[in-house]
Amino acid sequence: MSHPGLYSPSYEHDNCGVGFVANIDGRREHAIIEHGLSVLENLIHRGAVGGDGKTGDGAGMLVQIPDAFFRHVTAADKLVLPPAGEYGAGMLFVERTGDAAALGQKALKLAAEELGIPWIGLRTVPTDPDCLGEIALAGMPHILQFFVGMPATARPGDDFERRLYLMRRTAEKKMAAAGFGRDAFYVCSLSSRTIVYKGLFVGAQIRQFYPDLSSPDFTSCLALVHQRYSTNTFPTWSLAQPFRFVAHNGEINTLRGNINKMRARESTMSSPLFGDEIERIRPVIDPAGSDSAIFDNVYELLARSGRSIEHAMMMMIPEAFGVKYHISQDKRAFYEYHANFMEPWDGPAAMVFTDGTRIGATLDRNGLRPCRYTLTSDGFMVLASECGVLDIDPARIVKKGRLMPGKMFVVDTVEGRLIDDNEIKSRISRQKPYRHWI
Repeated sequence: MSHPGLYSPSYEHDNCGVGFVANIDGRREHAIIEHGLSVLENLIHRGAVGGDGKTGDGAGMLVQIPDAFFRHVTAADKLVLPPAGEYGAGMLFVERTGDAAALGQKALKLAAEELGIPWIGLRTVPTDPDCLGEIALAGMPHILQFFVGMPATARPGDDFERRLYLMRRTAEKKMAAAGFGRDAFYVCSLSSRTIVYKGLFVGAQIRQFYPDLSSPDFTSCLALVHQRYSTNTFPTWSLAQPFRFVAHNGEINTLRGNINKMRARESTMSSPLFGDEIERIRPVIDPAGSDSAIFDNVYELLARSGRSIEHAMMMMIPEAFGVKYHISQDKRAFYEYHANFMEPWDGPAAMVFTDGTRIGATLDRNGLRPCRYTLTSDGFMVLASECGVLDIDPARIVKKGRLMPGKMFVVDTVEGRLIDDNEIKSRISRQKPYRHWI
């Protein structure tokens, strides 16, 4: 496909503000949303502003499904939601003009029907566009939420998440076949665990633009946030972050090779968890996406096909593991084994990731992006691209520091604890006999 002028989507990169807040004990409260919004507002200097003085490069927040809030607002439309965890909620951007909205809804319903997923209904998301700049307003999509039930043959959790992944990819392929790209039809998220609120604005505008986020019953125990600064890019609503699993500060410098190798292995891709339905997923990568969006495409595939989010991240952003580095034989064997079928996605990167119950962060093996964290005595954690994103009483702080090159940590809100790099990688590198296989 040719592109007029000097701009090409192949040069999409990001350099941004990123972070998360979480209650380690899994306690859901509206205060987490407020803290996440405050982090975004304090990272405003890490986002770019367009020529109109008001349009940002993109900002957003990924949170847990606010079950009580959704039950309240869908009751007005006479939608009946199943128990928490047994329904999926999607965030949808569709073009305001033309047939995209009608055809997009039809594609989603057909995809749900093909996979035996009950369709529940739609909700128009309230918005306040008065805060937007002219550029953002000109490209503003119609924003909808849709709700689906869990098939009788599915189980809550990962199995249901896989069905929702298949449904989304099926709908996306139907729309692509009809000639509608990601700017006409884009599913920000579809999950029984998480939902993404984002758009083409700076962090300080998201609170006003989405009144949902100010509702007291809009609660979560975690919030992943992102303020975008597009270094070599053309900002759009769909390229704002977070994506479905990750938010990224940095650049993937090996992107062209990563894409080509991923495309080459798609023809032999198989999984007992997907069976014949795996054809719905191909192609895995959306070439119109940014480097971060394409990373998320592949990461989502790995996480949905039975690997933990930590395992998938270790495959894509490995730490330095050559013979000159002092690491355990188990870890080196893990990395050497996976290097046979997943090349590193290299470049300066601070990557924050979540599956809705665990949330974590990792740094590239050269440590070329900042990532600092603070833990309080009452089990609250904040991590961001820099210090000072929240005002925290020093008397409450029990631990603070920064991620080191190639290191990772995860907050498990189910187990209610912080898991460090050594424990994560020791456990994962010993799950299978990688040393024997090597």
